[in-house]
Amino acid sequence: MSDGRPLILYVDDDPDYVEVVGKLLESGGYEMVQAGSAEEGLRVYKSRRPDLVLVDLMMEEVDSGAALVKELRLLGNRAPIYMLSSVGEGMNLSADHAALGLAGVFQKPIDRATLLGVIKARLGR
Repeated sequence: MSDGRPLILYVDDDPDYVEVVGKLLESGGYEMVQAGSAEEGLRVYKSRRPDLVLVDLMMEEVDSGAALVKELRLLGNRAPIYMLSSVGEGMNLSADHAALGLAGVFQKPIDRATLLGVIKARLGR
């Protein structure tokens, strides 16, 4: 937590999504720190230790989001991790989230009420 608000790390290379999600999280009472790549996300994670992590599936490389999730697991991460995907609803149904180390998957475009509701339920605020 930073300044009393839960800290959320958002890793995405799309500046438009970073801006939209940042405003959405701020409106929900959360602080967001962002990273534009999986590599940067790992550095930010290590330095800030967020309460929750949102990771885009496809960034600079096709599987960089999934690779970041694996790295976080190796570091002993306990913060819930949610993947953001624009690959379609199929991933939501076919992927075993727990096996990937995920708490869940959100489809882009993100529904504001759903995202904030899930985060609030998960973090208790």
